[in-house]
Amino acid sequence: MKKWFWMALILLPLTLNAQVKFEDLSFDEKLGQTLVVFVDVDSAEQNRKAIEEGKIGGVLIQWGNYSLPKTKELVAKLQSWAAKSPHKIPLLISIDYEGGTVYTPITLGFEYLPTNMMFSATQDEEAAATVAYLAGLELRRAGVHINFSPVLDVNSNPHNPIIGVRSFGSDPANVTKMGLALMNGFKAAGVVSVVKHFPGHGNTTEDSHYKVPVVHDSLDTLEKVHLAPFAQAIKHQVPGVMTGHIMYPALDINNISTFSRPILHDLLREKMGFNGFVVTDSLDMKSTTFFCKIPDCAVKSLDAGADMLLLGRYIKINTVFNRMKEQLAARKDNARLEEAAKRIFDLKKELGLLDGPLPVPTPTDKAYRAALQDVSDKAVTLVRNRRNLLPFTPARADGKKPTVCAVFFAPSRFADQLPDFSQPFLESGWDVRTYNAALTPRAKDSRRAAQCAQGADLLVVTSLQWADKTNINQKNAINGLIKENPNTVFISTMSPYDIPKYPEADTVLATYGLSRYALKSAAKIILGKIQPHGTLPVELEEKDIQ
Repeated sequence: MKKWFWMALILLPLTLNAQVKFEDLSFDEKLGQTLVVFVDVDSAEQNRKAIEEGKIGGVLIQWGNYSLPKTKELVAKLQSWAAKSPHKIPLLISIDYEGGTVYTPITLGFEYLPTNMMFSATQDEEAAATVAYLAGLELRRAGVHINFSPVLDVNSNPHNPIIGVRSFGSDPANVTKMGLALMNGFKAAGVVSVVKHFPGHGNTTEDSHYKVPVVHDSLDTLEKVHLAPFAQAIKHQVPGVMTGHIMYPALDINNISTFSRPILHDLLREKMGFNGFVVTDSLDMKSTTFFCKIPDCAVKSLDAGADMLLLGRYIKINTVFNRMKEQLAARKDNARLEEAAKRIFDLKKELGLLDGPLPVPTPTDKAYRAALQDVSDKAVTLVRNRRNLLPFTPARADGKKPTVCAVFFAPSRFADQLPDFSQPFLESGWDVRTYNAALTPRAKDSRRAAQCAQGADLLVVTSLQWADKTNINQKNAINGLIKENPNTVFISTMSPYDIPKYPEADTVLATYGLSRYALKSAAKIILGKIQPHGTLPVELEEKDIQ
């Protein structure tokens, strides 16, 4: 009897959660269900009171230099605060785990997820789905429910300043195919996918973090190119769609899509048949705050058809909440708020959050790392090999070890990824020199790079360009090294759109991301240990690939 009593005490909070009905929630709690704040280890505490009062429905974990145990500790702390809220409704924990420019290797303790462009270069849907599945299990082990991925933007504009390798590429069919593969992988792992950025961020020439992009594509082009992947994702029952803060005059001449009822309701829900939840992109971006303050932007988004409102990082939650409540409580009809809050509540119920803690998957980190290496081996692309330099065979008659110099132009936060490039060379009996030059190099970087290259049998030099923006210092330094060293392999480690900037490079590889796995794959290709199989997922002019 005593044992049963203690078991009942343990299960009591779970029973209370399971019995909660949406109708039981107060106005404040319903509004709170729609709101998502951004947190990290250092900033979480400032939201504690609002979470305990039920005024926050979810959090987006932000990148920071802390470990996986710290991430798990953060999530547990957040959920312990939610357990003190009036109806003990857990938070939805979300993350931007999409790889590439939105992720750095030293954050949250997760592995470096391949960029979408890297997935696309493999043309292997099964490999992509496998990685997404294993990544999803890792997210679930940390208590994460929602991943704001995959990106379904068709990068049709090479000068796009923000999407780049975040996109699967420039072909709508390929974007659709690979996007569905990742969706299915995350779904199999029990993670909710949110595709973005509706109705498409691929033909923008402005970064929506800083300006208001305007896309003047015709309705026909929008439907055939940019909306096509979203239409297929909806057909395959994607749970969530994120808005893009972009003007589309062909769809709405007055509002960015986040504030547009013609886009979020008439097009997305009525015409395209989407019945999941709509998430805004972060409402603290300049493309929204150009029009309104964050609380007012949140209300505008809600009215347009958004259900989950990402408030941003540097906000005062009480100020935002009270301002929104003031506007909404003054209305006679709050059907839109009721609808949005009910969608989020039902999602939590569907995920089993109201029934108590979710089961934690067993560790799969070894399988995950193996899958990441497999994708990298399949993705790295040999773009040019004019002199048939690869695979490289050193021509030494003195019996000494051959020497490779590798010069990486990369931010210091990637430093822990670089040593893996050396491993295949060391295993093959080479001497290896490396130098991590600054992303924007100065004269001392060029001098040290030249010293590294002096006398080497082979020079490997890497670039890193985030999207369309060319780093002139980096470009000049790399071209100088290529000119002085005939046996040079040039590796584009992020956006392949930088390859045309190096016309004198006879041997060019593209990795679509700077990770230990990609660098190891590139080294193995240089040495002939594996064959290059990757396919360029974007269009470059013929002269740039010959």
